[in-house]
Amino acid sequence: MSEKEVRVRFAPSPTGFVHVGSLRTALFNYLFARHFKGKFVIRIEDTDRTRIVDGAVENLINVLKKLGIDYDEGPMKEGDYGPYYQSERLSIYKKYCDELIENGYAYYAFETPEELEEMKKMQQLEGKQTAYDRRARNLTKEEVNENLNSGKPFVVRLKVPLNQEIKFTDAVKGIIKFDSNQVDDQVLLKSDGFPTYHLANVIDDHEMKITHIIRGEEWITSVPKHILLYNAFGWDIPQMAHVPLLLNPDKSKLSKRQGDVAVEDFINKGYLKEALINFVALLGWHPSEKDGVVREIFSMDELISNFTIDRVQSSGAVFNIDKLNWMNNEYIKNYDLDNLFDLSLPYFENSGLDLNDTEKLKFILNTIRVYLDRLDMIPEKIKIFTKENFEIPDEFKELIYNENSLKVFKTLKDKVENSDELTVDGFKQMLNDTGKETGVKGKNLFKPVRIALTGEEHGPELPNIAVIYGKEKLSSLLSKYL
Repeated sequence: MSEKEVRVRFAPSPTGFVHVGSLRTALFNYLFARHFKGKFVIRIEDTDRTRIVDGAVENLINVLKKLGIDYDEGPMKEGDYGPYYQSERLSIYKKYCDELIENGYAYYAFETPEELEEMKKMQQLEGKQTAYDRRARNLTKEEVNENLNSGKPFVVRLKVPLNQEIKFTDAVKGIIKFDSNQVDDQVLLKSDGFPTYHLANVIDDHEMKITHIIRGEEWITSVPKHILLYNAFGWDIPQMAHVPLLLNPDKSKLSKRQGDVAVEDFINKGYLKEALINFVALLGWHPSEKDGVVREIFSMDELISNFTIDRVQSSGAVFNIDKLNWMNNEYIKNYDLDNLFDLSLPYFENSGLDLNDTEKLKFILNTIRVYLDRLDMIPEKIKIFTKENFEIPDEFKELIYNENSLKVFKTLKDKVENSDELTVDGFKQMLNDTGKETGVKGKNLFKPVRIALTGEEHGPELPNIAVIYGKEKLSSLLSKYL
């Protein structure tokens, strides 16, 4: 790593929800910056005015904040290299665009949308690749000035040199080469005076002193245009690292048509921020092994300590929801109970439970947390404690209505009613004493009691269920079978 301060950027367009792929890009940049004690910049690429969604920037920053991703410069946190909205930097782009034209690296083009569409149709009919045919390169200086003086609409295009090899070394993909003849004369400045992504991106990265560009591999095809611009300006090219695509399990590109991809959806479903960050960090990146053991659970501080680009894989990263659920369950099982309760409380609403009885709700949460892949599973998992009536499944009726089971229910009911206070340890002792007194042991003791109390064969620990029910409900349920 060079001695120059590391500066990276996350540059989203404000077009709506935060895609999980965008979160991965932001996270990789954040981890890289923090690992090298550099700066993490957020820049808003809002030059495509037709796609802007109101509130998208505020939503983006709010989501990152919820997940513990802080930034050093950007909207609402001005630094030395702003403004951080591209729409507020138009005079900067115009100045550099004029410089490109003056030095012969770009040119004016005056075709109408209809002419461009006709050009495209002809190329398709001839079986050619559709691209601008560079006709405006041949305009004389007089023709250009005449068009400009008459007020004819124009764009500015990049003058791509022909018959050249454009090559760069990507930190993830290695050496990548392009034939300049296959690179389009890209529009740099649109007819409305706004720059395209390519011009603004290069200028902003230079002006903001960005040292490393970490982004998705879908941008690789844009790199030759950017290299030509850097060379035209005589600027140093930042180190580039193009991270792999996120894929569905069927290896198709992750998209909203195949399920949730909005980070807000995952948060609302009750995925803990620590689990989501941990999971997303491992999408295309893996830590070094220690003693042959591959770790999968990392705190944010541990991710920062371990994150380097050389551990990013070049092939696609599969978004496995089962893996996310497993990881979230691991975090839920080990989370501080008070903090988990604060996050879980909204999911207890409309459950029929007393929301003011904090201690009981915490006890219930602690009882069921082992079964939770997401916090939004709480309403379903607590039904076992709130349902008033249930039927014994036919397959278990013979187990319930026999002499041994009824003897167990009677003995246990008497012990419950005669107890001073119902506790987990106390109920365990009641079960053990009931087994000794009735001669019924093992699953012949526990299984009938569980089904009699819940109507279900499996579930939380029986002593916990008993404490949550309380003496009155417990006694009433056991009485039903006597």
